[in-house]
Formats: sequence, C-alpha cells, structure tokens
Amino acid sequence: MNNIRKAVKTSLSALFSVHFWRVVGGYLGIGKRAGEGELNRADLFGEFLDSRASHVAQTALYGYMKTRAGTGFPALFEDSAMLASINIAKWQIWLACLSDLAVYGGVLMRLRTGAPAGVIRGMLEGVVARVLEAGGARAADEAGEDFAAGVRQVRERIAACDFDALRDDESAFTESPRAVVYWSPVADELKNRDVDIVRNSVRFRWQEVRRDLRRRLRAEALVSGVDADG
Repeated sequence: MNNIRKAVKTSLSALFSVHFWRVVGGYLGIGKRAGEGELNRADLFGEFLDSRASHVAQTALYGYMKTRAGTGFPALFEDSAMLASINIAKWQIWLACLSDLAVYGGVLMRLRTGAPAGVIRGMLEGVVARVLEAGGARAADEAGEDFAAGVRQVRERIAACDFDALRDDESAFTESPRAVVYWSPVADELKNRDVDIVRNSVRFRWQEVRRDLRRRLRAEALVSGVDADG
C-alpha cells in the first residue's frame, strides 16, 4: 500500500511540475506582470491594463478547467480540438477583462480629477486601441472568427460608457464573469451548476487588481497627458 501511495504521489508531482505549468503557461499566453511603478503615462497604463486583464483571464480560465477536469487536465492540451477551444476562450475572456478594467480605470480618473467624461473617454479610447492592436497581433490565427466582434464590443462599451453611473467598486466588472462562464470549454450541464461560483470567483480575482490600480494610478498626469514629475 505504501508503495502504491508513493507511486501515485510521484505521478502527481510529475503531472503538476513546474515544467508542466510552464508549458500550460505557453499555451495560455501567460507572461510577466508589468512593473510596479506609478502609472503616470498612457503607455504604462496600457501595459497595466493588458497584463492584468491577461492574468485574470488566464487564471480564471485554467483554474475553472482544472477544477472540473481534475487529474485529466493535462490531457486537454494534447487534444487539438480542445486546444483550439481553449485558445478561443482565452482571447475572448481577455477582451472581456480588458473592457472591465479599462472602464474601472476611467471611473477612477473621473472621480479623482473631475475631468469631463469626454476627455477621459478620449484618453481611454487611445490607450485601449493600442492594447487591442498589440493583442490582435499576439492572437494571430488562434483567436477565432468572433475575435473581431469582441474587439468592436470593447470599443463600443467605452464609447458609450456613462462614467458617472459607476462607482469605485465592482460595478464596472460585468463582462468578465459572464465571459468565463460562456467561453470556458466545459460542458453546459456543469456550467449551469457552476455559474454563481465561477462568477464570484472572477469577481474575487479583481479585488487585488483594483487595490493595485488605486495605489499606482496618477489620474491627473494621465488626463493631462504629462508625467507626474513633469
């Protein structure tokens, strides 16, 4: 019995080894987090939006899949059809996460600076356009035919957003919880049972990101277009 337990433990250690998670990270596009300095320029703010949207999207997606697949999770990446579905899901969820975080950033800027909503909207549209362009280049052929429609939805949401109707809370984070449930390649009957748990899990993942953005955001510098030290 002890030998069997030892063999199982060894197998699981190999299954979820550092190397394995690096391989999975490659499939999911996990990269380094952006720096930890002040967000006082448009390019730095864009890097923050991209990296944090990617982090939440990827951890939510593969976390949910791993929970449902259990020890069969690694085998999913050996199935070409499943891998294609995972790739489509990760990019759609990234778009939803980017949309939520960009809107929240706009809400913070509106609250802190009192700048007209049109000014904030124009700045956000420029930043998000560059993030979407870079993301589209990374997505290449793996994002699926619905990616362009998702990009349009992000742009349209920012263009129509009423920043005064939202608060410094989770009210901006409406798209990412829905996207994880909708796009994750998990059987519908399981999703129906999991929907509340998954959505709450995604909302929880945003808490640290919101704290980080509150701490680092230099709203006046972003709205005025100059560095905080300038």
